[in-house]
Amino acid sequence: MMILVIGGSGSGKSTYAESLTDDLMKKDTDGKSDEHSCAAEAEYKKYYLATMKVFDEEGRKKVERHRSLRGGKGFDTVEQSTDIHRAVEKMGAGKQIVLLECLSNLTANEMFCGEEPAMAGQVVEKIMRGLEALKAQTTHLIVVTNNVFEDGIAYEEATMEYIRAMGNLNRRLADLADQVVEVVVGIPVIIK
Repeated sequence: MMILVIGGSGSGKSTYAESLTDDLMKKDTDGKSDEHSCAAEAEYKKYYLATMKVFDEEGRKKVERHRSLRGGKGFDTVEQSTDIHRAVEKMGAGKQIVLLECLSNLTANEMFCGEEPAMAGQVVEKIMRGLEALKAQTTHLIVVTNNVFEDGIAYEEATMEYIRAMGNLNRRLADLADQVVEVVVGIPVIIK
């Protein structure tokens, strides 16, 4: 199952996405005896695919805050700021619940990694191939993304290209996903 979680900055989407990992594991093990339920949960690996590149002190603080918030929740963290398809190589076999945090960072990293920004179409295709590979290799994939389209402001061309890439990715992932949830002020709203 693939779930796309979208929301604005500070909406609570990350907290919601993390809670989904436990909900999905519980759903998969419900109806089993306590002994079998514990064994079934032990079969699962929970991965947190971190995509943020740290450039400054503010970024380091944000990463540390997220690490502390998910501490003790059973995640194995995989740092993968570009080339998301390579994350598959870093994960073990078997049942997996994977939380990718977040698509917006991954897109920016792919788009702005060279001297000149990459074209939106190339970035979208590369990321989609990687996410399709992840979806094929995981039991459950949760992708967190930002809603970057609501301010209505025109930006410089490189930023507009990024916004176009995000719009295209979010639409394509919404189509690919089994479920789409928008988190608004901490409240999940099921869209699909």
